[in-house]
Amino acid sequence: MSLPLSHPALLAADPELASLVGSEELLQSETLRLIPSENYVSAAVLEASGTVLQNKYSEGYAGRRYYEGQQVIDQVETLAINRAKAVFGAEHANVQPYSGSPANLAVYLAFARPGDTVMGMSLPMGGHLTHGWGVSATGAWFRGVQYGVRQDTGAIDFDQVRQLARKERPKLIFCGGTAVPRTIDFAAFAEIAREVDAVLVADIAHIAGLIAGGVHPSPVPYADVISTTTHKTLRGPRGAMLMSRETHAKALDKAVFPGLQGGPHNQTTAAIAVALHEAAQPAFRDYARAVVANAKALAEELLARGFDLVSGGTDNHLILMDLTPKEVPGKVAAKALDQAGIVVNYNTVPYDPRKPFDPSGIRIGTPSLTSRGLSTGHMPAVADWIDRGVTAAKGGDEGALIKIRAEVSELMAAYPAPGLPTG
Repeated sequence: MSLPLSHPALLAADPELASLVGSEELLQSETLRLIPSENYVSAAVLEASGTVLQNKYSEGYAGRRYYEGQQVIDQVETLAINRAKAVFGAEHANVQPYSGSPANLAVYLAFARPGDTVMGMSLPMGGHLTHGWGVSATGAWFRGVQYGVRQDTGAIDFDQVRQLARKERPKLIFCGGTAVPRTIDFAAFAEIAREVDAVLVADIAHIAGLIAGGVHPSPVPYADVISTTTHKTLRGPRGAMLMSRETHAKALDKAVFPGLQGGPHNQTTAAIAVALHEAAQPAFRDYARAVVANAKALAEELLARGFDLVSGGTDNHLILMDLTPKEVPGKVAAKALDQAGIVVNYNTVPYDPRKPFDPSGIRIGTPSLTSRGLSTGHMPAVADWIDRGVTAAKGGDEGALIKIRAEVSELMAAYPAPGLPTG
């Protein structure tokens, strides 16, 4: 294990935990992280996450708190709100949700009642648990109906979405998900939502950074409510935001507090503010463009090596691949690639005949490697490592995985990760 010299107080107070932190720093430094929901935050975001703002309780909203001593906290939260509105062009923003799932729960509390019908993308088709899927509280407390993708194209079936909406008349329609490799047509969803008088919720957790960077269309002109995490492509802390038209501001704010939460995590609010400041810079637009360029280049390289990509490729940061033609289950491949220093997650694919805990696919993405400075010129090597790793998984060739890991570690050493200690 590695002892993190960059955390002297932690090392002195709790060497065991400090050692674990050091080991994680080393792991993040040496491996190629391809999980599309992960990224590296800047040193500034890390610092903001660990400030004395941690010490303050702040139930309520700026100017309307239930605790005194909020002179600074009100300014921090207002700064984050104003930056969110500026980056995304939204009329209203709430930066208090603890994470993406609580943010989505607040939407339910604001606009629906238990037993109401809600509509979202089916989880196996690429949706999210909180869009009304059965094992989630949103599926237990509300009547969830799901749309999917076309089996021939892997794209959202808008004929099905419209027919289902007309039949079920949902209170809420969610668009967005966790494994959607193509551009989301917010305008098409908005047209359907208006037709059935539903509230359209755009869950942009995965693509928020791409929207901020101008490489994915914005839902702001079309969606009633926008829900997002602040990490992933946005490169902020583990938090969330809700944005909306001003007409929905009061209902959403009331749903977050006092509806679901107590005091906000002020240190996270500060880190969100920093991330949004970074997202407003020209360099972030360059980053967002590079994320998409890398993903498209990687997809082309994988296709050339015989991989089956859902929808045939990607428009964003995410690639979903079906390993059935390779005769390797997704879980087996993911664990083998992890041994090779390539971090992915096994994932269901549309119309997957296998069980969710042992699916046919893996999900990869380019946010993290782009944050390290890797470019399209590196994607042939990345695709080659994945190809060799999947082949080794099929044959049980651990020697090949060890060799790949050494090659990965060598490249990672040449491209230090933001926010991680060096030396």
